[in-house]
Amino acid sequence: MAGGEVRRRVVGVVLAGGVGRRMGHSRPKQLLKIGGRSIIEHTLAVFERAPEIDEVVVLMAPGFTAEAERIVARGRFHKVRQVVEGGATRTESTWRALQALGPDECDVLLHDAVRPLVEPRIISDCVEALRTHSAVNVAIPSSDTILVAAPGPSGEVIREVPDRSLLRRVQTPQGFRLSVIREAYERALRDPGFAGRPATDDCGVVLRYLPDVPIHIVPGSERNMKVTHPVDVHIAEKLIELASRAAPVPAGPDAHRRALEGTTVAVFGGDDIGTRIADLATGYGAAVHVFSRTGSGGSGVRVEDPASVAHALEQASKQSGRVDHVVHLTETAAAGEGRLDEADGEAVRETIAVNHLGPVNIARASLPYLRETRGHLLLSTIGSRADSPAERSANASLRCSTDAAVVALTQALADEWADLGVKVNCVSLRSTGTLPGESSPGDGDPLPPPPDVAQTCLNILTSDVTGHATGTPHTP
Repeated sequence: MAGGEVRRRVVGVVLAGGVGRRMGHSRPKQLLKIGGRSIIEHTLAVFERAPEIDEVVVLMAPGFTAEAERIVARGRFHKVRQVVEGGATRTESTWRALQALGPDECDVLLHDAVRPLVEPRIISDCVEALRTHSAVNVAIPSSDTILVAAPGPSGEVIREVPDRSLLRRVQTPQGFRLSVIREAYERALRDPGFAGRPATDDCGVVLRYLPDVPIHIVPGSERNMKVTHPVDVHIAEKLIELASRAAPVPAGPDAHRRALEGTTVAVFGGDDIGTRIADLATGYGAAVHVFSRTGSGGSGVRVEDPASVAHALEQASKQSGRVDHVVHLTETAAAGEGRLDEADGEAVRETIAVNHLGPVNIARASLPYLRETRGHLLLSTIGSRADSPAERSANASLRCSTDAAVVALTQALADEWADLGVKVNCVSLRSTGTLPGESSPGDGDPLPPPPDVAQTCLNILTSDVTGHATGTPHTP
């Protein structure tokens, strides 16, 4: 920022006033859950993590403000300053939000709560654009041909087919200097004809009532979709699932030390990976206890035995005074590879006991400690060698079933324990955390190196995510 330039406050306004009539639900669509969290929680998390955003105001559907306040408290969204009840119309809701911002000039980003996949880059670009523009819109090119319809003798007919290269699909956030958007709405509300022909977005209000104010266009993203119809829920859930495979990035060079210093970490299993997690966490000031079936130290903890797990955590708590993080590293020796019809009964029982019952036992025994420290439970799966569903399932039915069970357990516990302040996530020891189309290691090198897995585990433990099933980035 240039010397002497005063940075304006940046406020994100999350518009959650809709009631979801097109979804066919009795509750607002922003409260529907996808990926283990409500849609509005996903949206608030993006704004909470955006360094450009100073504070957030939530506009909530009438009758649901108390629930929104609980979501804010449960998610520890510290940037949220107010939850304001929305009005009967979108115009009234937006006007209430603008009134809630007070008299001081600021930059405001108005964002639909039901666009939970907005990318940090878009927020950053909008804030940067508002340094030189008074109004900003996010838009993407239209891949479809758009037509203008007109009434015909027996239905609609095409009146015009505009040049597609000039058309854009509007998204949010839409950004404004507060004084500009407020003046536009004041003029609109004084216009008797506005109620009969309301604008469908905020830039439309500025364009109609402040035509001399240019509206700058910021490139959006195809992923920044609006959850409007029932099918959108399934699409958004899959996109969130894919996004959650990417391990979180530490928030600065001192993030690990700030999060781990003075804490206690209990690690179950993993042998080499568990030892590496211990070394890393100890280096950041944590007390670490590693419990292995066969590894060095010979603690002999069998995760399929609930008494053994409970005793291990009791031992860690007595020695260190607390337990803040519990890590479960599934046993690759009990991976459940091979055809189910060729597996003997003992192998089936061991695979299910170690890789499904084990995480359940660890979760149950961990909660009393993690509830006290508002800590973090990190489970794990074996994961797949490939992104192809066919390759993922072939000759690995037991492994697939236990992996799926642990992912489902992770998401369910993240929801169950959210009010307790306990985060629950899952890491795949084999999956590379790449999205479709990205490079990943071949079948000849199926497991990411232990240092990479250990670092990914620490990145998750020191993040604010919950309910995610994350892969391990592979270092060639």
